[in-house]
Amino acid sequence: MTLTRRDLLRRTATAGLGLVVVNGLRPLGLVEAATAAEANARGYGPLRPDPQGLLDLPDGFSYTVLSVQGGRMTDGTAVPGRPDGMGTFAGPRKSRVIVRNHEQGASAAHPVVAPPALTYDVAFKGGTTTLLLDSHDVVVDERVSLGGTNNNCAGGVTPWGTWLTCEETETRLGQSGATKHHGYVFEVHPLDDSANVDPQPLTAMGRFAHEAVVVDPTTGDCYLTEDAGGPNGLVYRFEPNTRPGGVHSLRDGGTLTAMCVPGVLDLSTYRIVGTELPVTWKEVPDPSALGALGSTRRQFSWVDRSNRAAPVEVTRPGGDITRSRKWEGAWWGEGKAWLVASFARSAGNDWSGGAHDGQVWSYDPARAVLRLEAFFPVSPDPEGSTASMPDGPDNITVNPWGGVLLAEDGAGAQHIVAVTPGGDHTLLARNAVSDDELCGVVFAPDGNTLYVAIQGTGHTFAITGPFARLRRAR
Repeated sequence: MTLTRRDLLRRTATAGLGLVVVNGLRPLGLVEAATAAEANARGYGPLRPDPQGLLDLPDGFSYTVLSVQGGRMTDGTAVPGRPDGMGTFAGPRKSRVIVRNHEQGASAAHPVVAPPALTYDVAFKGGTTTLLLDSHDVVVDERVSLGGTNNNCAGGVTPWGTWLTCEETETRLGQSGATKHHGYVFEVHPLDDSANVDPQPLTAMGRFAHEAVVVDPTTGDCYLTEDAGGPNGLVYRFEPNTRPGGVHSLRDGGTLTAMCVPGVLDLSTYRIVGTELPVTWKEVPDPSALGALGSTRRQFSWVDRSNRAAPVEVTRPGGDITRSRKWEGAWWGEGKAWLVASFARSAGNDWSGGAHDGQVWSYDPARAVLRLEAFFPVSPDPEGSTASMPDGPDNITVNPWGGVLLAEDGAGAQHIVAVTPGGDHTLLARNAVSDDELCGVVFAPDGNTLYVAIQGTGHTFAITGPFARLRRAR
């Protein structure tokens, strides 16, 4: 993400904290300090201060630093900065592979330096790196796998074993020195760099401020999130022309549609965990976003709240659509697309109808139903007494031990938060070195190692421990 809640807190007043309890399910969030201790006692246990001052973990857990920005990779270049979304893949002889995004633009203290054959646009310093680890999480190889892209935020793995990396930008040719258009999804092969030569944007998947993407392994449909404002962003579905998919099959094009809950313009107003809403899909008039209609999200109608005292209805060719503040991470699991809407504020230029510090939704394509799975009430004192109250969820992964894991990018302390299927939460990790966001949360293919990064310091970690403890605690 590019605008954090820390940024917004400098401009807006803190809202009050609400508590919702429905059908015995709790919303995700802390009401008071005692709730944090209670939740962690039922889950992984209290976090212990790290003697190295990097990552606080519960008893029984440990980490290894795999990589740090500025270090030397095996391809001879320096480790790029600002890691973000990551995907994992099974490699040969029990090895595992990580493909890691780098959310950087035209300038960067630690740029992605790619060979020309792997570079899309020489004007930009974002891209991906690939790490090959042995079965003991020792780095065997670390190299650039894509360069010349702009603000690679999150992404998603495909059923055929590649990584889709997403540009969170709408930069056009000529802007900021760009030699090509940006705002696309790119496909990266984790093992075969020859498949990454001459990077091609997946233009049919739309040109917008992409955040993340997940692929339905049954149908091949791709669900994409958009982190944008003024008006707020959308969730999209890409239906590919070629099914079943394979490496580069998404280049064959398809149909891009946007999620619509009939009669609902703003999802930020929902607070009740378990709420279910019917979903339809509307075709995006111009997925290229290069014509007169402008950005894809502006091709649908919205209410302009620039002047909050006198909102203006803006009618567009796509008609009414459903929006939310800061669509972030996405992951596929349990037959559903899990989608994160980060913090929303009802003041300033947020344009949201409700205030919260995050929502987690799931979309079930078999039922065409969107369900609110977790809710973060607004933290009343995120830099002080409730600094350990989770807020601002971003990257997400489905937890093989039950529930989901969320990487926090909010105010105050930054955590990895585990959410059980019953709605309880427990803190799994805390950034002890800075207040920078945690990101890239993803398990190894065998589910026994968790990988996570700190964006600002450029650390990438492998975490091991008794993850099954959460399952026993439920």
